[in-house]
Amino acid sequence: MDLLADVLTVAGVRGALGARIEAAETWKICWPHIGRAVFYAVTAGTAWLRVPGLEAEQLMPGDVVLLPTGTEHTLGSDVETVAYSCDIATAERARAEASLLRFGEGEIRTHILGASYEYDPVVSTQVLAALPEMVHIRADNGGTCLDDTVRLLARELATPQIATAVVLNRLVDILLIQLLRVWLCREPVQEKGSWLGVLSDPLVSVAMTKLHQDPARAWTTDLLATELAVSRTTLARRFRTVAGETPGSYLTRWRMDLAAIRLRDTDDTLEVIARAVGYTSVPAFSRAFRRDRGQAPGTYRHAIRAQSNI
Repeated sequence: MDLLADVLTVAGVRGALGARIEAAETWKICWPHIGRAVFYAVTAGTAWLRVPGLEAEQLMPGDVVLLPTGTEHTLGSDVETVAYSCDIATAERARAEASLLRFGEGEIRTHILGASYEYDPVVSTQVLAALPEMVHIRADNGGTCLDDTVRLLARELATPQIATAVVLNRLVDILLIQLLRVWLCREPVQEKGSWLGVLSDPLVSVAMTKLHQDPARAWTTDLLATELAVSRTTLARRFRTVAGETPGSYLTRWRMDLAAIRLRDTDDTLEVIARAVGYTSVPAFSRAFRRDRGQAPGTYRHAIRAQSNI
């Protein structure tokens, strides 16, 4: 099992092409917080990105940047320019429809591809939430596949052909994985104590993979340590240091994520769901679910379905 792929799939992380920006000399736009991850790839020219509370970053050709929480930000030709008087409704429509936003007069110098990543809000195990507020990967990142994909992206944008939108959406998903690969290689220490830190630790990643492969098994820390041929103390210490929690607490949270999805998306009985996530009785499952989600499973199912139908 590929651990990262499993979490991204369960968490429902999906990329979608956003607004494409073409800009001349002087321009700037302010984007509000949108509640999903925002991605930019600069295929030509330069731009300045500013996130409140952080230093402004200059984006160069080939650079990619991810704002995991979709925080408010400004994007423009320089730091000092007053925000362009762009109709927000028009800008949001361009983002939603993956259409073109053109700024300034004269020769176009800057081309930027925007994208966004949605994720399932019922899942608490989120990869993107473990990242810093801004992840900026520069073009000079050592000749990784990320460079190749950005170049492919630039060519597709420069010479659109049949089904270009499909190609671009697929590339958006690929870019997220490649960005995470480069980031993890560069910042392995920074991710200690979070889910992403697990991917850099051979012992803990294997331990977590076993939990994902069979979440219904009656796992204990002792049993997991035996499977890995290490002591219980070693596993418990490494797991907490790397993942930021104990094996037991992580397993419970993952089980509740799986249960929440099934409660919302299926008509499975509580008995079936309880067994599927490792509980031998509905009362035991209900107690665990209430502790994690603040509601009994039946109440949660009714509420989340009503919310989804709004």
